[in-house]
Amino acid sequence: MQKHLLKLGALSALLLSGVSTLTALESPVAGLPTTSLVDSQQDSLMASHKIVYIDGRPEQTQSHLDSVRNILDNFYYDQFRHFSDPDAPYFLFMSRDAQLAMGIGGCVRMRGWYDWGGAIPANGFSPYLIPMTPDPTNQKKFGTTPAGTCLFFRVIGRNKAIGQYQLYIEANFNGYKGSDFHLKKAYAIVNDWTIGYAQSTFSDPSAEAPTIDASGANNKLSKTSVLVRWMHTMKKRWTVAASVETPASQIDNSAGGTESLSNWMPDFAAFMQYAWGRSEHVRLSGIVRTLSYRDIAAAKNHNKIGWGLQLSATAHPLPQLTLYGAVNGGAGYESLSADLSVGNYDLVQAPGKPGELYAPYALGWYLGVQYNFLPNLFSSVTYSQSRYLPRSGVTPDEYKLGQYLAANLIWNLTPRIQTGIEYDWGQRRNVSGEHKHSQRIGLLAQFSF
Repeated sequence: MQKHLLKLGALSALLLSGVSTLTALESPVAGLPTTSLVDSQQDSLMASHKIVYIDGRPEQTQSHLDSVRNILDNFYYDQFRHFSDPDAPYFLFMSRDAQLAMGIGGCVRMRGWYDWGGAIPANGFSPYLIPMTPDPTNQKKFGTTPAGTCLFFRVIGRNKAIGQYQLYIEANFNGYKGSDFHLKKAYAIVNDWTIGYAQSTFSDPSAEAPTIDASGANNKLSKTSVLVRWMHTMKKRWTVAASVETPASQIDNSAGGTESLSNWMPDFAAFMQYAWGRSEHVRLSGIVRTLSYRDIAAAKNHNKIGWGLQLSATAHPLPQLTLYGAVNGGAGYESLSADLSVGNYDLVQAPGKPGELYAPYALGWYLGVQYNFLPNLFSSVTYSQSRYLPRSGVTPDEYKLGQYLAANLIWNLTPRIQTGIEYDWGQRRNVSGEHKHSQRIGLLAQFSF
């Protein structure tokens, strides 16, 4: 345990050291902030809107233009926005006083891929799913999917009684066989409060490097659940948040003698973040969970505590360069992590103790680099690892380590049309030391509206 905590501490210190260096590099001698090419591309998106006034066109004063800009900023600036999230809608309906805006938008997203060296049986490239026993009928595979095609509806406004508010609904065509309509997000924001089906506070999607593969880094945290969150920003730099979230634990009862109890206690998550630029920050997140099971022979219920910590950051040391990184670890948080969520690892059988379960440790990290040749043309590389760290006594064929590598080239032909190509490599290593790898070439074509 101490060795694994030292590893987590060393990786966290390395990430913090890198962020400190990047902060120093980011501020030129003249004291003026630099503008990254990533921010320039976002500015071009913000300029690609058509505004329809629902009660008459107003006079184009500077005050009105500032109000419109503020509304558009709210469409794009989101603590939980990821590269793959849809852009603000092309057509915006806005009130004459710019106090209310409504948009209906979405994207048509098509992915195609070719696997070799052992095809992964899923649309996403997950190292956990790499076949350990070669199947001569499934060594290569060509696949396509419209999964990720989405529609969304957003309302942003200001009311004298309640202040600023926002409503958001998003649904993706990524359900059964990657084509059924599936709710992805549905929440309301009133000032500092969020209630609804939203991204967990124990996550940082904006610190994840762009990937064409839908799975992304194999240790990323991407849970969505019904929650109530309070989030407040102080002096434009410091942000704190805390939330109560609906739990969804994954407990292994395959050894017999135990069974899962109903989730009866919510997850509690929080983060603290410091930002020094429009899209630059460092964040420390944490979560505490109650994991419950029943010892059938003893006729007794037990509650175990699961927990997780994550340190994440993103920065622009140069206008053309963006760095991403995160390290997370804990015990009983595995169902929140991409690779380990495929199995049931929140609680597992204690070796040699029938009827007893425990929360195993896990550790993961990723680093990403993005280089913009132009604001609308960039390449990114991501490398990540996910380690499962149970007690001794597990079977030799149990998952031990997953490695993930993605390198891509993405081109925005227009602010609304995006194409890209990506190479993915993954490796699964078991407790016995046996390991297998797989490779993929993926293509993307996306049209936003």
